[in-house]
Amino acid sequence: MATVIAGDSSKRKLLSVHGLLERTKTMPMSLWRSLRKVGRDDPRRAIYALKVGTALTLVSLLYLLEPLFQGIGKDAMWAVMTVVVVFEFTAGATFYKGFNRALGTIFAGSLAFFIECIAAELGTVSRAIFVGGSVFLIGFAATYVRFIPRIKKNYDYGVMIFILTFNLITVSSFREPNVLKIARQRLYTIGIGCVVCIFMSLFVFPNWSGEDLHNSTADKIEALARSIEACVTEYFNDDMSKETAERKSTRDTIQKGYRAVLDSKSVEESLASFASWEPRHSSYRYPWQQYVKLGATLRHFAYTAVALHGCLESEIQTPQSVRSLFREPCCRVAGEVSKILRELAMSIRKRQHCPPDILSDNLHDALHALNSSIKSQPRLFLGTKNAQAKSTILAAQTNQHSSYSTTALPSVKTDVSALLDFRSKREHHSERSTLKPTLSKIAILSLEFSEALPFAAFASLLVEMAVRLDLIIDQVEKLAKEAHFKEFTEKNDIKIDVKICDSATVLPTINVACGE
Repeated sequence: MATVIAGDSSKRKLLSVHGLLERTKTMPMSLWRSLRKVGRDDPRRAIYALKVGTALTLVSLLYLLEPLFQGIGKDAMWAVMTVVVVFEFTAGATFYKGFNRALGTIFAGSLAFFIECIAAELGTVSRAIFVGGSVFLIGFAATYVRFIPRIKKNYDYGVMIFILTFNLITVSSFREPNVLKIARQRLYTIGIGCVVCIFMSLFVFPNWSGEDLHNSTADKIEALARSIEACVTEYFNDDMSKETAERKSTRDTIQKGYRAVLDSKSVEESLASFASWEPRHSSYRYPWQQYVKLGATLRHFAYTAVALHGCLESEIQTPQSVRSLFREPCCRVAGEVSKILRELAMSIRKRQHCPPDILSDNLHDALHALNSSIKSQPRLFLGTKNAQAKSTILAAQTNQHSSYSTTALPSVKTDVSALLDFRSKREHHSERSTLKPTLSKIAILSLEFSEALPFAAFASLLVEMAVRLDLIIDQVEKLAKEAHFKEFTEKNDIKIDVKICDSATVLPTINVACGE
């Protein structure tokens, strides 16, 4: 027995070592593919990495070149540290961190010099107590101030640098007599590092936070349009039982579309905050916060897309034979909603007002056609009078002959509620009984006119999307007005026709008409 266990243990070790060697062999290629993907997704990342390397090289000269080192000394390393922590991907973020770092350093150095001037007149013990008390009080006050919303939003990094610099200078001044020289040299080096970062951010292939926020807003609206199209296409797909690569791609498109909107709140707020620091649109106050409000409206709209996707994942599904009755009107509504979303995205991308007739009669006609189609099949949703009468009679018979319950069964129930009530009553009774034939007939009868109810939820969500379009259009128009977008003209007219075909494919066609 011990020999068998030892053999199994050695075999597992060999397999583990073999797996480790295989992963080691494939690691370089996997790393290379990851690096290529990062560069392909956004080529600006490679440019930003080159800019950081160049900035680090420039500030390192303060330490490497002897003449510069003699003038600045060992504090030249603070310039390198400043580049590492200040240089961000966008110019707005770099401005934010650079300004906060400089401001925090200036205030901390000034306060530390004032504290040193007072402590110099005290004895050794009294000076130690005074320095320790100053560190405690300033640290407590500055940390508490960070919780103020306005400070937290705009100057949190500066307050953190203030605490760090004040403590370093104040505590080191207890052993170092010339504290003014320390503060001055660190201020110089930090200033040099900030200047290098700002120069590289502004004049060498700059990346703007405002531009990223603007483009990402348009991208999210287009992603919602794709998600809606893919969801409706998948819902009316005749071959839903098979898990194909095309179907998996469609499901990924649905999730990526609304997740791009739902997961963007923190990114939007950060980009809007950083964009306010950028020296662009200086002629007027650009409404960056309006992008945040528009993003909140898009998330409100995206919740409906999530619910629409939930209809695909539901355990209770409407048969394809019933869905096919409403394929055309649903596709028309989804196509019109997607077209309007794409027109809104195009208006934002081109910085122009929306077309005055963006809510055309086509959407109204599509909704009217869907409503007419549902009304043309009343038995699927309401049931016939004969069916309701039969269910009432059967329910009465069940009440008379049932021995396991003393409560009356409702006259008309859906199949789900009837079965749930039956199961709960059977579990709480000691004697196990089988489902009565009459109760089975009730469940089957109710199923006949309740099998279309899941589709009713799907259709109501489509209508809800059409209604919520007004909220998005209002926010986009408000953004266009406050940001001074150019007026819509016929020569910039952009028509987007989206067709959702019965063959479970989405074929968008874009016709651009430009007048001379």
